[in-house]
Amino acid sequence: MNKSVLLGALTVASLSAGVAVAGTLDDVQARGTLNCGVTTGLIGFAAPDANGVWEGFDVDFCRAVAAAVLGDSTAVQFVPTTGQTRFTALASGEIDLLARNTTWTFSRDVDLKFEFVGVNYYDGQGFMVPRELGVSSAKDLDGATVCIQTGTTTELNLADYFRANNISYEPVPIETNAEGQQQYLAGACDVYTTDASGLAATRASFEAPADHVLLPEIISKEPLGPLVRHGDNEWADIARWTLNALISAEELGVTSANIAELSAGTNNPEINRLLGTEGELGAMLALSADWAKSAIMAGGNYGEIFERNIGESTPIGLARGLNAQWTEGGLIYSPPFR
Repeated sequence: MNKSVLLGALTVASLSAGVAVAGTLDDVQARGTLNCGVTTGLIGFAAPDANGVWEGFDVDFCRAVAAAVLGDSTAVQFVPTTGQTRFTALASGEIDLLARNTTWTFSRDVDLKFEFVGVNYYDGQGFMVPRELGVSSAKDLDGATVCIQTGTTTELNLADYFRANNISYEPVPIETNAEGQQQYLAGACDVYTTDASGLAATRASFEAPADHVLLPEIISKEPLGPLVRHGDNEWADIARWTLNALISAEELGVTSANIAELSAGTNNPEINRLLGTEGELGAMLALSADWAKSAIMAGGNYGEIFERNIGESTPIGLARGLNAQWTEGGLIYSPPFR
């Protein structure tokens, strides 16, 4: 790590330690809005629509947290962040929560003093090339120019992969996905590399998606998930268990269509605890008894959020794969609501 990177890491860590002393829940409730960091624009995950209303997979998590904490899923201020600015925004207190295709790594968790509250999308880094390039494998990319977002694990993984395979490349640094898309389509780089989900989302926005190929290699593990600052365990618990509520709701068959009926009481004690008709789970979080019900009602359960924003019936067309429930052979799994 060079000196400037080390100083940057120390600055983020010191900011995080200072800000987390205050109670984030109290701040959010006093303000009446959740400040949620998202990407600058990635269709399906977080992007404003034609009317400027933010929507997407990560956006829906922000809305679920706002619903749980404030009883209002619309009480969210979305703060666009880049790979370079996202951690400073969180550490400084500009945002309360970061929900932006961010990979959980050792150094981000330990050195930068952040708390990842779970994984909401299991991903891996891939490569996209124009079909006319005639490339069928990433190992055929020797000497290629590669568009890559700075300040990301993608940048580090790329260097590792090319070094391990004894091939060379020329990086074309970019700040945002929009810039990467523009540069790639303009021919400034032969290859665009990022998380495979991001490549699928980016390709879906092209005028001619079929003219571009996602290569078969997945070169990394990218467990993506929301994160908060170290030092405020109560706020971390709220973010963590809101995510778990969305996941458990899918497993238990609680949907936006039947939640009102199920809230009247069921024969399943875990559903009752989840929806607040039994037990004191809400009070343990200093929230109302129906906090999880509000979170689920904001946009549906995990599966509904996935299918609506990025699933196989959308232009992005992502299969559940590793992101299927554990009961369906995937890795999505919540601890018990007990």
